[in-house]
Amino acid sequence: MRITLQDFTKRFDGASVIDRLNLTIADGEMLALLGPSGCGKTTTLLSISGIHRIDGGAILFDEHDVAALPAQKRNVGVVFQNYALYPHMTAFENIAFPLQVRGVGSAETTRRVKDIARLTHIEPYLTRRPGQLSGGQQQRVALARALVRQPDVLLLDEPLANLDTKLRLEMRSEIRRIQRETGITAILVTHDQVEAMSMCDRIAIMDKGAILQTAAPAEMYRAPASRFVAGFLGSPPIVFVDGVAGGDGTLACDGGLTLPLPSRLKGLAAGRKISLGVRPEHFGTSGDARLSGTIGLVEPQGRETLFDVRLRGDVVLRSVQPARDDLRGGETVSWPLDVENLLAFDAATGAAL
Repeated sequence: MRITLQDFTKRFDGASVIDRLNLTIADGEMLALLGPSGCGKTTTLLSISGIHRIDGGAILFDEHDVAALPAQKRNVGVVFQNYALYPHMTAFENIAFPLQVRGVGSAETTRRVKDIARLTHIEPYLTRRPGQLSGGQQQRVALARALVRQPDVLLLDEPLANLDTKLRLEMRSEIRRIQRETGITAILVTHDQVEAMSMCDRIAIMDKGAILQTAAPAEMYRAPASRFVAGFLGSPPIVFVDGVAGGDGTLACDGGLTLPLPSRLKGLAAGRKISLGVRPEHFGTSGDARLSGTIGLVEPQGRETLFDVRLRGDVVLRSVQPARDDLRGGETVSWPLDVENLLAFDAATGAAL
């Protein structure tokens, strides 16, 4: 099922939250709506599901506009952050409920519940009530309940937010596996960029009710369209260094620090104000240029170690390297900088250069 939003508009109390948004999700694709709280991603999801009525535009399922249809007629499965399971029902009864509402026969209901339980790996827990299940097991039951009705579209609203780190990792791969095995078109709403990058075919970055960029995770990370997008993707986050182009392939920063520019920006006019984006993996491990500074914070993270290095002018760059314990705060280092992989943005507009 292909989903298309055409000039989608939503208002609350007369104020536009989303204004003429356009987006297409391909058949069988899993797309993440990613952005900060209040950017409009959940409003978009709830409008697709039919919980919110839209104030303008169209919502197409393939070629059929469903904007005027109530939620129960859209054949959409929704998984919420809080699972929304009925506490007095067993897992079997929770999963079977949407089928019973539709009048599906007992034998067919039992078959479909068992099939979806097998797919979601919850067969041993069907006789338990939600209070007897772990958070991960409850999430699987909620996912099974959404899928048992064989929806055309699966909508996931922050489905992993209430899980601990280990369960979150497990459920990321499980949800992706199930989505691929069923071939269902899915939309994930999240503010967690790691979830979006690891689970989805494409990401749509949202801010203030608008989509800023839509791309595959690797493409968006490598070539963000704006400073906002670059800052939202990456852990540890990117560092921005502001300065003025010198006209000779360098950037003059406050405090007398000079940084080289990528070769693609060698012709940048002198005096232009820009921001260089330096990701932690591009400082400290490889590159033709070298920067000297003093180590500040050292964070051992198991397989990796994260360093903060203070350069001239109090500019602090981050470096992520394979685990090492030979350096301490206060030591001076001279590390390589991978200049060609630096990102650059116009200081005034934030647009990528």
